[in-house]
Amino acid sequence: MNRESVNQSAEGKRRDIRRDESILYVGIDFGTSHTCISASNGVRETVKSIVGYPRDVVSRKLLQKDVLFGDDALKNRLALNVYRPLEKGVIKYSEAAGASNEEIIGHMDSAKALIRHAVELARPKPGQLVYGVVGCPAQASIHNKQSILEAARESLDSVVICSEPFAVAYGLERLHDCLVIDIGAGTTDLCRMKGSMPDEEDQVTLTYAGDFLDRELFELFKGRCPEAQFTLNMVREVKEKHAFVTEAAEPVIVEFPVRGKPQAFDVTAEVRKGCRRIIGPIVEAVDRLVSTFDPEFQERLRGNVLLAGGGSRIHGLDKAVEEALEPFGGGKVRSVEEPVFAGANGALKIAYDMPTEAWEQLR
Repeated sequence: MNRESVNQSAEGKRRDIRRDESILYVGIDFGTSHTCISASNGVRETVKSIVGYPRDVVSRKLLQKDVLFGDDALKNRLALNVYRPLEKGVIKYSEAAGASNEEIIGHMDSAKALIRHAVELARPKPGQLVYGVVGCPAQASIHNKQSILEAARESLDSVVICSEPFAVAYGLERLHDCLVIDIGAGTTDLCRMKGSMPDEEDQVTLTYAGDFLDRELFELFKGRCPEAQFTLNMVREVKEKHAFVTEAAEPVIVEFPVRGKPQAFDVTAEVRKGCRRIIGPIVEAVDRLVSTFDPEFQERLRGNVLLAGGGSRIHGLDKAVEEALEPFGGGKVRSVEEPVFAGANGALKIAYDMPTEAWEQLR
């Protein structure tokens, strides 16, 4: 069967799946900062990966909810016990190192609640089966994958775990001679595609990602605004709105309280300096994956580098990485069109293409 026939067969299968209303297929990008879901009914939703439970009877009476998610949880966080269930791309304390039993259970329960909320956002019909593919860091340990599986199985009738950058590549149908860099909050995951399932040596996971930048910017802002009061969450909001790495940019003016009074600060230089700190580690990882690839295909791999994930929205990052690759032999870097949903869309496409009998065996 030629490639055209295979593509037509796969597309026909997807149309058949869409007509099968007894099953809802979903792709979930279970992220440290945001959780995104794409569903076969056309629903696409994203929510910040924050879960909050009322602290006491007073907060329960005030909020009239047993659990809050995303922006709703952040807005009311002083009245809540707040969990950010993922850290560095895995469920926090899933390795149980140095954590109390209460912390382990609390983060696992909040992970389960977050996935359940994401599935509810996809609006499955009553009695409809939900089959899903969930993205996780490229080099997540077996134990961490099992923890994510455990969290997902309460909401999904059948579930598969896949590498986040692989899901991005699959969704874009860039399955060979392509290197994907998925920049999330907890991790930056790189995966080189060679026309088959990637092996361990084809993937790299870095902790130089969004949370790393938040901490770097926090320290830089402390030096720039020593008398100001601000939190890591406030710094994160500045980053998400203004992040850039170019030499020229609009001034970044922020307001922080000083002894209770708002005061304006120009943090343009600090934002640029902080955001550029992920470029070096990313370029070194790209060079490692290219230099250990089959030498006949290295040039093609180097010329086909894709940036995805929330971090790819840092203004000018694609060109900055491309320039930093020059001493390593150069490269061509571009950002994907839908960085927020690229992982979830790819995971959904994997779900579409899996045979029905494979899903049934996993139930």
